[in-house]
Amino acid sequence: MNNAINLIGRLLLAALFLPAGLSKLSGFEGTVGYISSVGLPLPTVAAAAALAVEILGSVALIVGFQTRIAAAVLAVFTLVASVFFHAFWAAAPEQAFVQQLLFFKNIGVIGGLLVLVSSGAAGFSLDAKKEAQ
Repeated sequence: MNNAINLIGRLLLAALFLPAGLSKLSGFEGTVGYISSVGLPLPTVAAAAALAVEILGSVALIVGFQTRIAAAVLAVFTLVASVFFHAFWAAAPEQAFVQQLLFFKNIGVIGGLLVLVSSGAAGFSLDAKKEAQ
């Protein structure tokens, strides 16, 4: 049962990141503009890095490949993105509540990713298949 629950958890976490990465791929210029709007340097490089982390990290979670590393990278990425894009402490009053919800939702996602860093992918994964060899 733990293997199935772990797989479901990995799939649900990937469901957050994979569509976001694919939308960055299909709307790359918009992503660059959004990153520019918060004043981050090298927005084109940042957009490319974000879509790579989201897409590759999601695929790694789905198949359970280098799960601990993928989850750690996604956790750091989510923390950085949360600070820059959901800064509720600096938001206009009419936007602060929604930004705060998004920020703390991401903190919860980071918690789930850190559980994967700690526990790994369990049985239904390429990691487990590799360990069995």
